[in-house]
Amino acid sequence: MIKDELARLIKEGYGALGELEFSESPAGYRLYHGADRNSLTDARKYRSVEDAREIAKYDFERKYRPLKGAPNLPRGWVIELATIDDLKRALDYFYPGAVATWLAYRTGKASPVYLRKTLNRQSGIYRLTRKLTAEKARNLVKEACDSENRCLRTILWGIEEGERPDFLPPSKSDPNVDQTGQNRAAIPFLCIEACNLFVAKARITLKNPS
Repeated sequence: MIKDELARLIKEGYGALGELEFSESPAGYRLYHGADRNSLTDARKYRSVEDAREIAKYDFERKYRPLKGAPNLPRGWVIELATIDDLKRALDYFYPGAVATWLAYRTGKASPVYLRKTLNRQSGIYRLTRKLTAEKARNLVKEACDSENRCLRTILWGIEEGERPDFLPPSKSDPNVDQTGQNRAAIPFLCIEACNLFVAKARITLKNPS
């Protein structure tokens, strides 16, 4: 089960995912923003898995976070969780399916979906995105998926079938690299297929060419 694999990863020394950090505690497990690791005594305390859902909704300016991978989680909180199942559920509220995706990819049960395939199956108002050229796609990825300002996911998909994302800095497509730049023992936060927000940006790009 995923929770058992998560427990094993923690025993192996993994203690981070995206902006989050977590560790075992006397009460079970502790989850918090990585930037607060040295000031947890001053952080607001929570004890419910559902609190993770609320914290993950808004950024540090209390604006809604439509992109879960964005590096803009609020700080100043810590959630005490009793079980590994609680920790797994809390992580899923922050980063839906991230642990499961990593485990599936690592065991060969999930593979990257190249962008052209994603775009070719779009319909309705998004059918237009099928016309996105490879050049425009590469530029859009660089603009929309930058780890520092946009999204912390590691991109594994290329533009066309059989291509790797070699148009990106090597670090952005390397699962062994912590995209926060802190070189922590982090569970890889993978992007194996372009998200709906990226497809929406592609549509806007084609409707409003510069």
